[in-house]
Amino acid sequence: MKIVKTFVKDIRFPTSLLGDGSDAMHTDPDYSCAYVTIILDNGLEGCGLTFTLGRGTEIVVNACKTILPFVNGQDVEEIFKDFAGFWRKITSESQLRWLGPEKGVMHLATAAVINSLWDLWAKIKNVPLWKLLVDLTPEELVSTIDFRYITDVITKEEAIKILKDKQVDKLKREKYLFENGLPAYTTQVGWIGYSNDKVRELCKKYIDLGFTHFKIKVGGNIKNDIDRCKLIRNEIGDVNKLMLDANQIWDVEEAISWMKKLVEFKPLWIEEPTSPDDILGHAKILKALKPFDIGVATGEACANRVMFKQFLQADGLNYCQIDSARIGGVNEILSVYLMAHKFKIPVCPHAGGVGLCEMVQHLQMWDYVSLSCTTDDRIIEYVDQQHQHFKHPAVVKNAKYQAPTSAGYSTQFTNETIINYEYPNGKEWLKMFAQGIYKKPQQ
Repeated sequence: MKIVKTFVKDIRFPTSLLGDGSDAMHTDPDYSCAYVTIILDNGLEGCGLTFTLGRGTEIVVNACKTILPFVNGQDVEEIFKDFAGFWRKITSESQLRWLGPEKGVMHLATAAVINSLWDLWAKIKNVPLWKLLVDLTPEELVSTIDFRYITDVITKEEAIKILKDKQVDKLKREKYLFENGLPAYTTQVGWIGYSNDKVRELCKKYIDLGFTHFKIKVGGNIKNDIDRCKLIRNEIGDVNKLMLDANQIWDVEEAISWMKKLVEFKPLWIEEPTSPDDILGHAKILKALKPFDIGVATGEACANRVMFKQFLQADGLNYCQIDSARIGGVNEILSVYLMAHKFKIPVCPHAGGVGLCEMVQHLQMWDYVSLSCTTDDRIIEYVDQQHQHFKHPAVVKNAKYQAPTSAGYSTQFTNETIINYEYPNGKEWLKMFAQGIYKKPQQ
């Protein structure tokens, strides 16, 4: 099965108009993505994406264009036979790696390309991605991972043994997954640009939908944070869980002092309290907040498996938040799951962006069936935006992600979405330019 065509599109949604996705650091995001399609000689298509916030998506698109020539013309079955080798070929290309290595725009582009290959593999097997991962033997699954730079924490042999030890009762866990799904929390109540009335309305809505965990954005103004926390605590009660997310806005000491002023609201965690690169800073914050029973969650902007390794080694997080499009696709994410398992740190995926809910559900379902084998302290973010644009959107019922049954990684847009929202010439964008809602970019 030969790859005969590849292309990438810039897809953007005008979410800033309503304050959707807004936080203390990112005040006006237009949820967007670089969207890669890989086509086989039999007509089968693999689709993958990496999440962005509007401006700059064109840079990621161009980075994808520099990677795709290494995919064109390849026999996809040969790629999957040595997926780790192919992943290294892309991420360690002798000239392109200078633009990283394994971080930033090039790694975002790598994720889009690699995710499209995983979508294609699952479609070839005619199963959802989580089921493809579950059905791979431990040896096959581990063969997709590049262990370079992390063998001081986990080796191939150790990973295979861990997975082999978890084979017992896999079918029972699959049955449980189909019958019950996996727990979700909502961030929809917490965007910093929402009015108090809208927040109250959304709290009531998501309580009625069965949610028990609610995350809100903080960090812009301490008085506003106290008022917003008080409002939401009054709406959700004392039993339900409240999580806070600062989106990297604070210095280390500022994070500690700020959070001490919010202790009364009993947050389960503070997410991204400081720079996503400051491993030791996170460790200091974690230690300072431990007496208050406030955990530290981070990872959505973590650049690669090496940084995750060091976060785990340095005791810099209580909750590991992988992002399906930040590091280099499924291959690298699997290595993070395995390291987190060894350190006994629960993975709670980040999913606040285009296609992220669709993707991370597969990863967490594999984790439940094949690795952690538990839902204890594990919960998946759910943001109720842009799902209508996917052919097979994530489905959440009674605050539980339902197991996908359609083949692939759930990453394929509808044709209508591409026609309307490809930037800058999609129908909806041309309409908004004509109305003066957005300024048309200079060509």
